[in-house]
Amino acid sequence: MEGEDYLIREASYYGNMARGMFRLLRHHPMTDRSEALRDQMANRESRFLENARTMVFANPRNPYHSMFRLAGCEWKDLGESVTKRGLESTLEQLAREGVFLTHDEFKGKTPLVRSGRHIELAPETLLNPRNRGGMETMSGGSRSLGTKTRKSLELQLYRDVYDQLLTREFDLERRTRILVLPILPSSVGLGNSIRRARAGERIDKWFSVRGTLRDSGHYRALTNALVVLGRSMGASLPWPTYLPPNDFLPAARWIAGRKREGRPCAVRSYVSPAVRIADAARSAGLDISGTLFFVAGEALTEAKRATIEETGAEVYPGYGITEVGSVGVACRQMRQGNCVHLFSDQLAVVNRVRRAPLSGEQVNSLLFTNLLPSAPRFLINAEMDDSGVIEPAVCDCEYSRAGMTMQIRNIFSYGKLTGQGVTLFGTDVVRILEAALPRRFGGAPGDYQLVEREAGRQTELILRVSPRVAAATDDVREAFLNEVRGCYGGTLAARLWNHSAGLTVVSAEPVTTRSGKVLPLHILGAEARHAHAS
Repeated sequence: MEGEDYLIREASYYGNMARGMFRLLRHHPMTDRSEALRDQMANRESRFLENARTMVFANPRNPYHSMFRLAGCEWKDLGESVTKRGLESTLEQLAREGVFLTHDEFKGKTPLVRSGRHIELAPETLLNPRNRGGMETMSGGSRSLGTKTRKSLELQLYRDVYDQLLTREFDLERRTRILVLPILPSSVGLGNSIRRARAGERIDKWFSVRGTLRDSGHYRALTNALVVLGRSMGASLPWPTYLPPNDFLPAARWIAGRKREGRPCAVRSYVSPAVRIADAARSAGLDISGTLFFVAGEALTEAKRATIEETGAEVYPGYGITEVGSVGVACRQMRQGNCVHLFSDQLAVVNRVRRAPLSGEQVNSLLFTNLLPSAPRFLINAEMDDSGVIEPAVCDCEYSRAGMTMQIRNIFSYGKLTGQGVTLFGTDVVRILEAALPRRFGGAPGDYQLVEREAGRQTELILRVSPRVAAATDDVREAFLNEVRGCYGGTLAARLWNHSAGLTVVSAEPVTTRSGKVLPLHILGAEARHAHAS
């Protein structure tokens, strides 16, 4: 029965995807995208208030209804505050008064309690009742099951606004476009292909990480079926080309070939595959200079940026969360750090300074509020376990001229790995894995990975070192512990050292997700939420 239920859910999911794809391809791109953006920017506050009135204050089952009541905020009070103080200032005050959702509350992992009162939270009460049809996507949480999100036709059409801004900012019409993105069950690769086809643009190549026929053969077949559907409707969707296991050299060679022909590439990818391509090109002596990498799905650390830029390529991050939507992208002038322009037309984002769970480190947690009438959910001050600094952008670019004058920088997830009574804070460990160890033993970001695995009653930490790195595992272990000692003091390093069963160093390929990501901190058997897919 359980297997039958799974098949029914799968059939329903991909059936809905096919219907959504059919509807989307029947619609041409927006004729006046600039006007659509101006209208939303001008009415962001009024639309927030209308969403709050219809979905929260008029619906006692919505958990925010109870949170507002316990905070002593009525509909009239909310409207007056937004008018007098502005939306973001109002949201900051609401967060201080208990109107927010932590990520664990949103996922149902911890109870929602405010002012000593337990508040019922049914996931469907957060959904936008006006959001019908469209394509479903699935998030890949590390500490919970994935969350389905249905993106309405109206929302997908509105994304034309962002595609136009990106094309103008980077002059993409003169570039060869390729994807290095997963096939189904992820909809990212297929979704990017559809959006480009609707805009009359061609994706010249789609590379994807290869799984075995046993574990991904049916996903290959489903992907091909949807490509056939799109092509039958006149869309120039590419067929995926599968890369050999742990080998991104074919993609690097293809990009270098276009460079020789005078057709530099614009590559859409997750961060880890982009790093692997750059490292493969560097090792093989291939010239991919001038390539633009548009990356998402995980944090663009300084070590990863440096690996890509050493080839003469440029890399620009995007930031999106399945449950929230597209948060922002970097402009041409954002060449340092993990920084993006905030899509303030569709999101209001404020900070809540808090102590990160377990580590106790103080972080600037990001709280997200949806503004678009077509958003899948109406979330107010929802945490996604991400931190970042919100500040004015000082650049003159397409995004700033369109009114997106705020940026978020230093974006990272404050999720952690814990084992044997030891908590490792993500930012420090990523620096060790992606910079310190490669500098000492060779290799590149992605060649060292710390994996958490449940083993009976205890949690094991495994430091996986790629076989490409010619170093003794004992030497790597000692160097890792020395770096930990420098970050956390000798006590933590000693505890890791003494728990011989708790920290194991092995020579093995890093664990990759189904999408081909190599996450420096990985929870075995789940998609580690070190950062987010776009």
